Amino acid sequence: MLETLPQALVTGVLLGGLYAIIGIGMSLIFGIMKLTNIAHGDIMILSTFLTMFITQNLTGNPIIGLLLTIVIMMFFAVGIQKFLINKVITKGAEPALLVTFGLSIIISNALFLAFGANTQTIQSPLVSMNLIRTENVSVSMMYMVSFLVAVAVIVVLTLVMNKTSFGRAIRAASSDTVMSELLGVNTKRMYVFAMMLTVVTASIAGMLVGMTFPFYPTTGTQYLIIAFGVVVIGGMGSLPGTLVGGIILGLAQLVGANFIGPTYQQLIGFIVLLVILAIRPQGLLSKAVRK
Repeated sequence: MLETLPQALVTGVLLGGLYAIIGIGMSLIFGIMKLTNIAHGDIMILSTFLTMFITQNLTGNPIIGLLLTIVIMMFFAVGIQKFLINKVITKGAEPALLVTFGLSIIISNALFLAFGANTQTIQSPLVSMNLIRTENVSVSMMYMVSFLVAVAVIVVLTLVMNKTSFGRAIRAASSDTVMSELLGVNTKRMYVFAMMLTVVTASIAGMLVGMTFPFYPTTGTQYLIIAFGVVVIGGMGSLPGTLVGGIILGLAQLVGANFIGPTYQQLIGFIVLLVILAIRPQGLLSKAVRK
């Protein structure tokens, strides 16, 4: 067990990067709209299927497939935010939550009808490559890429939110809707832009997940749970917190599996989540109060 601990630590940290990018979109939406997006996992898996389909049938290149998927998903984001969520967002948390729940069911069933129940993957040579390989530790190229992409996305989003007028307008809309409206900020338009940012991050996460793990139409629920765990540990609405939460969850799962067994990997991760919730209910890097 101790011999395999270094490998568990390395893989746990890198897997945490993938978990972080899965959770970024959920953290953004909660931080801006105070909405727990139940459809987040299914939106991500929808983008995974789109990237796979475009890559296999049109481009042959997953990066170009991702770029086309992002364009499609941004139009999708405008539609669901403008014509569904914005219609009920001012009526309280429950109606918007129910809308995202219904959207989750629609997406998963539509994917099942379109692609069937078969397990799918996005082919990539990165999966079989190791960046470093020694007697006791190997560093997966795919996991390393996922980690670096997560860090890059978090840094870029943090700079956008804090250093640009666009980001300041979104933050103003999230902190005081009434005052923002009085100052001329169209808060519902800002929510549309926020959802567009969310689906961009979800599309990137979807491609990385599709390259790393098999997926199928109902996988969205699995990744919703991971995203929820990540943002609850790190703090709802905290972008740096998603990276911290992802690393903690990844380490808890891999180190726990190393000592107790892979059967209990998910259980150990969420025991750690419950412990952190008991100690710091708002998450490690957030002062926000979850509703």
